[in-house]
Amino acid sequence: MTDSTIIYTHTDEAPALATYSFLPVIQAYASTAGVNVETRDISLAGRIIASFPEHLEESQRIADALAELGELAKTPEANIIKLPNISASIPQLKAAVAELQSQGYALPDYPDDPKTDEEREIRARYDKVKGSAVNPVLREGNSDRRAPASVKNYAKAHPHRMGAWTPESKTNVATMGADDFRSTEKSAVMAEDGTLRIEHVAADGTTTVLRESVPVLAGEVVDASVLHVDALRTFLNDQIERAKAEDVLFSVHLKATMMKVSDPIIFGHVVRAFLPKTFARYGETLAAAGLSPNDGLGTILNGLGALPDGDAIKASVDAEIAEGPALAMVDSDKGITNLHVPSDVIVDASMPAMIRTSGHMWGPDGKEADTLAVLPDSSYAGVYQAVLDDCRA
Repeated sequence: MTDSTIIYTHTDEAPALATYSFLPVIQAYASTAGVNVETRDISLAGRIIASFPEHLEESQRIADALAELGELAKTPEANIIKLPNISASIPQLKAAVAELQSQGYALPDYPDDPKTDEEREIRARYDKVKGSAVNPVLREGNSDRRAPASVKNYAKAHPHRMGAWTPESKTNVATMGADDFRSTEKSAVMAEDGTLRIEHVAADGTTTVLRESVPVLAGEVVDASVLHVDALRTFLNDQIERAKAEDVLFSVHLKATMMKVSDPIIFGHVVRAFLPKTFARYGETLAAAGLSPNDGLGTILNGLGALPDGDAIKASVDAEIAEGPALAMVDSDKGITNLHVPSDVIVDASMPAMIRTSGHMWGPDGKEADTLAVLPDSSYAGVYQAVLDDCRA
C-alpha cells in the first residue's frame, strides 16, 4: 500500500450494486490525482475464513483484513471507505459456516456448548467474528460521529417522511425499570493498580468464578450491572398479557449484535415467555437437539423436521401463537415474526422506523397496527416513550 491510497471495504450487507457502480466512480476520480484505490474483504465469510487458516488449504486462506484496517484506523493518515457489514447473530454465523463448508472449506462447526479446551478455543475465535465485530475496530481511530453541517442542512431541507399520528394511538414502550441493567448499575474508582475477579454467588451461597483475573489501573472506573431473570420473566409475562388486553401487536426490541452476550439470552427468554406450554412440554427435547430459543423461533422451526415429535411441537407453537397477542412481523408475506431471528429487529433502527410509520408495525395479516414495543432494560426506553407521547400529542 502506498501513502496515497484509499481502502474500500468489500462487505456483505451493502448491495453488490453499490460496489459495482460506486467503486469505479471513486477509482476514476482518484486516479486523476494519482491516488490508488484498493479493496479489503471484511465480509462475514471473509472474517470467518481469516480466523481459521490452519484448517484450510493454502489457496483458500485470506489475510485478516479487519485486523489490518484496525491498525490503519488508528493512524492520522488513514482513508477508509467502510460500507455496511453484517453484524452476525449466531444463526447467521452458523449459516455462513455451513455454506462455506459446502463449498469445500474445512471449517470447524460452531460449538454451542464447548466441553474441551479445543472447542473453547474454536468458540472464542467465532465469538470474535459474531456480533458487531467490525464497527468497534474501525471506529477506534475516529470516535467523532457528529454529522457534517451539509448533511444536517440537507436533512432539514428534506425531512424524512412521517406517517400520520392520532391522539388515539395505543402504541407504547414497556420497560422493566427495576431489577434491570440500568437500575442495578454500580461504579467504583480503583484506588490502585491490581486485579479483580468476577464471581456469581447463587441464592444457596454457591460461588462460580466467571473471570479469574481482570487487570485494573489506579483511577480506572469499573462499572457493573446485572439483570435479574425472575423479574425479567414476570415482566415479559405481564407485557404479553397487556398486548393482548390492549389489542396491539407485541414486539421486542433488542440489540443482539452489539450486546452479543446479554441480548441473545434476553431474546431467548422472550421466546420462552411467548410459548410457555411448548417449552414446558418439549423444552428438554429441543435442548437435546441443540435448538435454543436464544437463536430465535426460526431456528427452532427449521430444525423440527429432524425430530420425531416435530409435527407435534410445530402444532403446539402454532396454537400458542394463535392464542397470544398478534406478533409484530419482520415479513408478513413470508411469515417471519418478530421472534424469528434475534438480529432481525435492532432497537436503534426498528424504533425510529416504527415512529415514522405512525407508531405502527406490520401484523400477521399484512396490515399496520399499533404496537407494544418491549424494551426490557430501561437504559434508553424512556427516550422512545417520550417521542411516542410527543407524536401522539
